[in-house]
Formats: sequence, structure tokens, C-alpha cells
Amino acid sequence: MATSLLPLLAATSMLACDPALPERDSLVRDIEQWPAPTHHRSLDPALEARVDALLAEMSVEDRVGQLIQADIGSIEPEDLREYRLGAILNGGNSAPNDDVRASPAQWLALADQFFAATNSREDGRPVIPLLWGTDAVHGHNNVVGATVFPHNIGLGAARAPTLIRRIGEATALEIVVTGQEWSFAPTLAVARDDRWGRTYESYSEDPSIVAAYAEAMIEGLQGALSDPNRLRRGRVLATAKHFIGDGGTHEGIDQGNAIATERELALIHGAGYPRALAAGAEVIMASFSSWQGCKVHGSRYLLTSVLKERMGFDGFLVGDWNAHAQVAGCSPQECPHAIMAGIDMFMAPNSWRTLYHSTLRNVRDGEITEERLEDAVRRILRVKLRAGLFEAPKPSARPFAGASDLLGHPAHRAIAREAVQRSAVLLKNNQQVLPISAGSHVLVLGPGADDMQQQTGGWTLSWQGTGNTREHFPNGQTIWEGIADAVRAAGGTAQLSRDGTYEGQPDVAIVVYGEAPYAEFQGDRRHVAFVDHHQIHTNLTNLKASGIPTVSVFLSGRPLWVNPHLNASDAFVAAWLPGTEGGAIAELLLAPVAGARTLDFTGRLSFSWPATPWQTTVNRGDTPYEPLFAFGYGLSLDDAVTVPPLDEADGARIEQLDAGREFLVRGTAVAPWYLELYDASGSTTAIGHRVQSPDDALRLRRRDHLAQEDAVQLTWTGRDGGAIARLEGTTLDLRRAINGDMALKLVLDTPQVPADATLAIRCAQTCGKALALSALLPPVRDGWTTLLVPLRCFDLADEQAQEVRSPLEIRAGGAMDLGLHEVALAPIEGVLECPPMSIAANTTGQR
Repeated sequence: MATSLLPLLAATSMLACDPALPERDSLVRDIEQWPAPTHHRSLDPALEARVDALLAEMSVEDRVGQLIQADIGSIEPEDLREYRLGAILNGGNSAPNDDVRASPAQWLALADQFFAATNSREDGRPVIPLLWGTDAVHGHNNVVGATVFPHNIGLGAARAPTLIRRIGEATALEIVVTGQEWSFAPTLAVARDDRWGRTYESYSEDPSIVAAYAEAMIEGLQGALSDPNRLRRGRVLATAKHFIGDGGTHEGIDQGNAIATERELALIHGAGYPRALAAGAEVIMASFSSWQGCKVHGSRYLLTSVLKERMGFDGFLVGDWNAHAQVAGCSPQECPHAIMAGIDMFMAPNSWRTLYHSTLRNVRDGEITEERLEDAVRRILRVKLRAGLFEAPKPSARPFAGASDLLGHPAHRAIAREAVQRSAVLLKNNQQVLPISAGSHVLVLGPGADDMQQQTGGWTLSWQGTGNTREHFPNGQTIWEGIADAVRAAGGTAQLSRDGTYEGQPDVAIVVYGEAPYAEFQGDRRHVAFVDHHQIHTNLTNLKASGIPTVSVFLSGRPLWVNPHLNASDAFVAAWLPGTEGGAIAELLLAPVAGARTLDFTGRLSFSWPATPWQTTVNRGDTPYEPLFAFGYGLSLDDAVTVPPLDEADGARIEQLDAGREFLVRGTAVAPWYLELYDASGSTTAIGHRVQSPDDALRLRRRDHLAQEDAVQLTWTGRDGGAIARLEGTTLDLRRAINGDMALKLVLDTPQVPADATLAIRCAQTCGKALALSALLPPVRDGWTTLLVPLRCFDLADEQAQEVRSPLEIRAGGAMDLGLHEVALAPIEGVLECPPMSIAANTTGQR
């Protein structure tokens, strides 16, 4: 039976514990699999008495307020005079005045404003200090000028808990400069599938490394339990996250489902938590993910029975970004089930106001018991008292506050440089090309050579680490800058090539390249092959053909299949994501000048290196275990090891796959595609959180759909001439897709559509037909819609379909708002007819 071309409503399955079936959460569970406490920390009777006194004075409104954390992008200090919330945070793209490049002084001033609003109560109720949490995951990475350390994957290769402790100390000191008290670190995930977009947040696939680092980082941030200065003077609260199984989801899907056994969950994915508790972890963050089909945020067994009762955690459990909404029966605005399961504080960035009122109602209706409410508030108060917040003055009056010279302080930069050098892993050094002789003429090229954004990666100033330029990192050094300084100090010459060309025959070439920045689910992948968008392999082979020794410096957030690039390189260094002191790697590449210290590669793989693009779950201890480079591998400069030619056959299959069916996923263009915004004055590539076309005829910002910023909002302002949003990046042959009756799939939200808005496919030349967007959509729509448009409806001739330059072009002259979550090719189920509609001529050539 023929189906009309009507949008198909998007369905999202939520893996969760069903609150109506409490026995579901206790089936086949064995609490004995989990470690009993190894720490012996008794509650302080005097402190508990203070908690009792505070609880006695607090109204139910006061108590409920403590359960909620709001994002500074959706709350004003004045709101706290009415809503007595327990905490605030700055999410990945939140900052003072909505400016992720705000000055340190602006951060501190806002902290004072929130403090003042919290402490200005005149109703006789007790004043409970506010906590401000920040994602300081590799240094105080949200603030311009701060020291940005290597991401965790690099630190794991260093095998240096003492170094990790020093990094934690430096990070904490820089955080208090701008007035925050709480860091959402460390991540204790044990990443087991390198397709996961958060692999670089994991120290290792090996739980023993994660466990050792858990203790070191928490003590660095908070101070040791034996330290009388703990959580005072330059210290901040740490957060062990994400409890539990986030690194073990099926196929590495972020926020997905871990199907591990309970023993695997406890011994592998839970390995960091006993050491974290022994170090005095005060806060633990619950995972977005599920375990065996049950959302962790809704699992009383994991959060209460295991963590709080069996393992003895006496601090508070905070949720992740609206993650409670993924529990069955919940929404961002209401979720009593998460509190009853064991969450003590909701992270409700933009839903906090409605959530406050619904939680208050849940308490009064008995859906949240008085006992559970008191326990959650008690835990939060306990942590605030331990942190000394009740006695602390306003943020700007605290020790080290406002001391902007501590941001990127030389001592902290020295720690970062040491971390870069100890993290780098030498994978290949045929004919011992390294170290490069003093006095050499060195050619440096590659997109990552002089790009601070690429070497710092995600979670740097912005959530995805994009939109940053060199000027945003006044205290740092690019890899090129470090090489240039070192080469010249050794009496040589250095040349930077931005296009692969060079003058004069160099003695050696250093090529710096790797992954573009990403964070969380936007980094999820289908395979673990490096996708070369910059013709790096061509440059390497050209250099090799010219007889120039080549050194690859590879920047990545995970080990990747790079066999073609390894073959074309004489030496290959895995530098991971080194942060703002990327230039420190130069001292490893170059022979020291007289009197300088001799450096060698000491980094050893904390993740096994894949032998094929499909070897996504290769981990130490697997049977069979056949990586290209095993866990613990790493050469020293004296090692006379020759890496033989490697198989490159999978490269062609990867190119075919990546040119395939997905163009935009979770609001982010899938490489090699990118989103371009056109208006009468030209175009702008959509990179970053907010962009606009040259004439401001089209604006783009990130927005939420199913998860944090997993969509883009496109706004046509209606300026004269209109505007175009177009996916570009390569040439696509759609002939087989058309013959196979495939459809263009869009997941979109369109509250208003002008009559002149069209949807089209653009070829090398003008081609096909543009479809009226209003005719494709139902007359009444509410929220997000999945739209399937058969490719044949665009009426492309074979010669046109062979050279498609854009699989999506949306054009409008009038004002229009359009949310876009996904653009892809999808099979048509059944028969999907092209509707009788007004079809405009396609004028999809360049403006």
C-alpha cells in the first residue's frame, strides 16, 4: 500500500529501570562482587551536629532547593533570592555574559554576584552557601590564559601518579583565581571501545592505571585527608565520574548501554572508585549510560546499594547534564525516580525552575520520601561544611582569588611541559631518524603544526574546543613555535609550510596532523581509522619521493589505524592532545645542544593500537590479543627497532564508507562534509557555537534536542536577498542510491516556514528540482519531526547524480527558524510516493 510523504515522528528509546517494576533493578545481582570499603573515614560528630541543626531550621523549600544545580546560562544571581538552589555550573559553552572568552576578572565578578545573592536572605531562614562547579578536566580549561594540560589519554601514557597529583594542585590553584569551588574531574572511565567519543577522557584501557590516577588527582585537587589545608587555600572539590560503566558501552556509543557482567562492571569499570573513596572523594557524578538496559540515574541498586551502602560513600551524588530525563517516566522537568534511586543533586542546566516546583510537589505528594530528601540534603550540607564554605568570605576575598598571574604561571607551564614530554609515545624510528641533528634545516608542515585549537582538543574554552584562535592562548606554545625555537637555538633553520610547498631542500620534515577537536558524543565513530582530510598522506609520500626523511607527530584523542601514514613516515610520534604546551615536544625530536639536558621518549601506550580499522575493542588481556602495537609499547631513542611495511588494504574501504550515508549527525557535519552559510555578501563556514553569514541573513547556534547541544538552530532573519544553508565538502555519486530507492532523511524542527523556502540537492552544475519545504511538512506540527524525501523526487539526471556537491541545500528569503539534528540517506520502507506539490526550478549554483 502506498504511503504518502508525511513526516515520520522520531522515536527515542530510553534504556532505564522501570520504576513500576522495582524487582527489575535487583534481578541477578550479587553485591559481593563489589569491594567493601578500604578506607576508614569516620563521620565527624561535631560536623554532623551542625548538619542536624541546619536541617532543623530548613523549610521543605530550602531542602528541595539544595537538590538542584542550574547552569549560569539560564539563571541570574537575582533568581537565588527566590530559589535557594544548592549549586550552579558553567556548562561547556556557558560563561559570564555568554562569552566563552570572558576575562578572569569577569568570571570572578560573577562569582561574587552569585555569592551576594545567596547570602542576602532577610526571611530568617538559614543561609546555605552555593557551590559553583566547572568542567576543569585538563586544567582550568574554560578560562582564557589558564594552563591547559594534556588530555587524560596522554597522561595515562606517562605512568606517573606523582605528576598527576601536581597537575591537580596546579589546576585547583588556577580555579580559585576565578572564584569556583568545584571541579568535575577526574574521569575514571576505563575506555574499552575506541569508537567512543570520550576515549581521550580515559587514562587507560587498563583499570590499574585508572585506579592509581584516581587517588592522585583527587588528592591534587582537594588535598590529602591527612593535610590540615585540605579543601582550603587553593584547593577545590573533586568529582569522580561517571559512575559507572561509561567506558564500556556497546559499540562505544556515548550515553549507551554497557552489557558487561556485574563482575566486569565492578573490577574493570569500577576500579577507580575504591581508590577515589580512599582519597576522600566528596562528590561522585552518575553516568548518562545504562547497565544491562537500566539507566544508571534510575538504578537504586548501583547508586544506593552498591556505592553508598556497600562501598561506604558518604558524600553526595550529582547527576549529569539533564541525564535524569533519560530515566523511564522522567523528563528534564520532573524525575522523582532519580532522587529515590540515589541521586542527591540534579544537574538541571536549563530545566531547573520547573524541576524545582515539580520536585517540591513530589515531596509533598510522597513520591520522594522525607527520609530520602533528608539524606540527600544531609550529604550536600556535609560536603559544604567539609569544604569550609560556611566560613568562607566572598570569592574575591579568598586566598589567591584574582591573582591572574597564577593563570598560566611559569611553574604550571613547566608541569604541563613535563606532562607533554612524558606522554609522547615513539611508535616508529626507522634508521633512527630521531633525534634530529643540531644545525639541521627543518621543514614543518601539517594542519596541526601551528594550531593551538587542534593540539588542545575538546573541552577547551568551548565545549567542542572549536572557534579558538592563537590569541585565546596567551600562555602557551604551538608545536611549530616550540620546534622553531629549539632548531634555532641549536644553530639550524626552521621553515613553516602551510600548503606543502617549501624553498630549498630540507634535511628533515616534521609533519603535524591528526583529529579535529570534538567532545562527548560528537566524537563517536563507526571505525578507528584516521580519516585524512588534508592530503597528509600525499605530502608524506611526496617528501619521501624527494628523499627527505619524515617525522609524523600525530594528534589524536584515541589510537587510530594509520598504516598508510606510518608507512610513509620514517619516524612516528603519538603526541595525543598535548594542550597549550605542545611546543615542549620539540625537545624530544631534536638532539640537545651542548650543556642542555638530554631527553628521551619514556611514554608507553596505555591503550592498545589497532591493527585494522575494525579492531575497535582490542584491550590488554583479550583472547585473542593481536594489536598492531601492544599495551605498554613505546620506543626509546636508542632502540634499533625497524617497523616493517604495514598492510594498507583497508584504506580504500574506509574512503568508501566515509563517503556514505551520514552527512550531519547530532547537529555536527560528518567529515568530509561541513555546513556553509551563504547570503548576498558571500559565505561563512559554520564552526563553533554561534556563527552568522556575512550579511547576518542567516544565523546558527547550538541547541538541545535529545542531549546537550546535539542540534543546530538555523535562523533566517529575512534580510534582503535571503540566505542558504548548504552541506559541502566532497563530490558524491548518488546514482545507486536513487536507483535503490533511498531517501534523504532529515530530523528537524520547523515552527515556521515561509512560502519561498526550498529543499534541494546541488550538483556540479544546476540540477534537478528544488522542493517547496512547506509542502513536505504537515500543516500542524509540534516539535521535532523525521522527514523522508525520496531522492527520485529531486529529479536528478544520471550525469547530475554522479557529481553531487551538496546533499542538502535549504534556501529561504523570508524569516524562518529551523532546528536540524540529522541529515542522512535512509532506506525507504514500503512505498513512499512523491506528493503532488509545487516544485520550483532548482537554482542551486553558487551565489
